[in-house]
Amino acid sequence: MQEFLSFISTTAIGHFDYRAAIMIVVGLIFVYLGISKHYEPLLLVPIGFGILLGNMPGTIGVYIDNSVMNIIYFGVKSGLYPPLIFLGIGAMTDFSTLIANPKLILLGAAAQFGIFATLFGAYLLGFSIVEAGAIGIIGGADGPTSIFLATKLAPELLGAIAIAAYSYMALVPVIQPPIIRLLTTRKERLIHMKTPRVVSKRAKILFPIIGFIVTVTIAPGASILLGMLFFGNLLKESGVTERLAESARHALIDIVTILLGLAVGASTQAEYFLTPASIKIFVLGAFSFAVATAAGVLFAKLMNLFLKTKINPMIGAAGVSAVPDSARVVHQVGQRYDPKNFLLMHAMAPNVAGVIGSAVAAGVLLGILGG
Repeated sequence: MQEFLSFISTTAIGHFDYRAAIMIVVGLIFVYLGISKHYEPLLLVPIGFGILLGNMPGTIGVYIDNSVMNIIYFGVKSGLYPPLIFLGIGAMTDFSTLIANPKLILLGAAAQFGIFATLFGAYLLGFSIVEAGAIGIIGGADGPTSIFLATKLAPELLGAIAIAAYSYMALVPVIQPPIIRLLTTRKERLIHMKTPRVVSKRAKILFPIIGFIVTVTIAPGASILLGMLFFGNLLKESGVTERLAESARHALIDIVTILLGLAVGASTQAEYFLTPASIKIFVLGAFSFAVATAAGVLFAKLMNLFLKTKINPMIGAAGVSAVPDSARVVHQVGQRYDPKNFLLMHAMAPNVAGVIGSAVAAGVLLGILGG
């Protein structure tokens, strides 16, 4: 019996507590949502399994120096993974619709209001202004940017911020449609938009170069994110580096996504994660996505007051940078009211503008608060 009890003490059973059990259930929910509901499976499945990996009692986790998981987690806490994700996003992104209709960039900017609303909300809930800045970026609906800024401003909150950002990104199909329907009329939802003009190859090549110079001039703190985003896009559009673009948008981003998701999930060890601060961050995350969605839709309605050719205000919801899920949600909502209304390509313009906008906002916050 003594030998049996000694054996039990070496297993996970001997170290189990209710907090680890709670986190394991959360991890299983993430895996279920990814597989069964198809909510961002490329993110939720690695993160969910990472939560299991990080919370099984007795395992060697990310907070044990020089362990395998600690080495993998280095890419998160050092800020290495987010720029590599942005490189892949840039190599996958087509900015043609945004170039063809540049006024739609304003919708991407409007949706970033969620960042600053969340910043003030976090400050009112008792976080320091620096911590509030790191939490606020969740409102941009951009997981890599949230991780990048948290590593710089509030590394102690990194796990909660990363999980909140990716959780609500995955729940875009649940969060956004009710807000869109609440803020738009049936007549507005039925608005058809003209097919965008054809953009020249020269314009596509010049855009990432000019875009990088302009945005980094405004927000030099985000130069690595913006640089990787526009560099990846230049690889795609130049026509002479297709092998590099192919590697960036497939092999590289897939590898980094696996490591990032697994490491972020494993960082949610119950003793570090189950705190009042984490609960506040999750509440703020839901608030930030709702505000960002509403701000984009309302700003599109405001623009229509001055435009002769109206835009469908639903595309304003795609101003959050959950690419391409937010644009897809807008398209699906539009299709329910008119199957012949194709909004996807139009919604992609504010969607990719949101990616740029969230990175710029992160650079501005880092410049103001990081010093």
